[in-house]
Amino acid sequence: MAQDTVATPNPEIRTVGVDGMLVSFGSRLSEPANRAALAFRTALAQESWDGVEEVSTSLVSAYVRFDLRHLDHAGLRARLEGLLSQRDWYAAKLPGQRRLWRIPAVFGTDLAPQLPQAAEAAGMSEAEAAASLSAARVRVQTIGFAPGQPYLGELPEAWDIPRQSQLTSRIPEGALAVAIRQVVLFSVATPTGWMHAGQTAMRLFRPDAEEPFLLRPGDEVQFNAITPEELQGLRRDPLGGARAETLS
Repeated sequence: MAQDTVATPNPEIRTVGVDGMLVSFGSRLSEPANRAALAFRTALAQESWDGVEEVSTSLVSAYVRFDLRHLDHAGLRARLEGLLSQRDWYAAKLPGQRRLWRIPAVFGTDLAPQLPQAAEAAGMSEAEAAASLSAARVRVQTIGFAPGQPYLGELPEAWDIPRQSQLTSRIPEGALAVAIRQVVLFSVATPTGWMHAGQTAMRLFRPDAEEPFLLRPGDEVQFNAITPEELQGLRRDPLGGARAETLS
């Protein structure tokens, strides 16, 4: 995964509403800032402080929701500052129990009609773009926008392409879309400005499962190219042919 060479900033603690605090590790996405947010969120969960009701992450921040009957703002801020001082979070190990997912995907064809547009924006042929997306091993940086929907990155610099100026009226569930050095796997059908370059058969949100969200922040993903006919045969599998292995 590409490393960001920009100097890392100091973490910033901010109040969010009445009962929330946000610890931000950067003002924009970078590998160190995302690593820090994931590692710090795991450490927060392990602390099990009385009064903390929820911890989660965005791309570069960790969020804490707390019960004011057990913790006040000054007390929580002091604890957060103490935890931040314990290590260099930008160089911290990623959380344990991560998985590497290998996900079959069709690139281009009628199933992913914007591969030519995305490839041109990246300065590649369609074949080169499909090969580049298949070769990239990307991290689940966060889950957001829709239930179970992962943002994956970072792709090589050639994929620092803009979102579309006009929305695509509908992108299907399981779509693989690209922009700004990221991949989004769509968990629901929705309009989007991201370019639809690939298609999977995955069900990312399974509300009846013990773990409704299939992917977790910190997991890694690599796509392998298949044909439309092969994809059709995988639609009966809730995982869409995806397989996971535990990362050491």
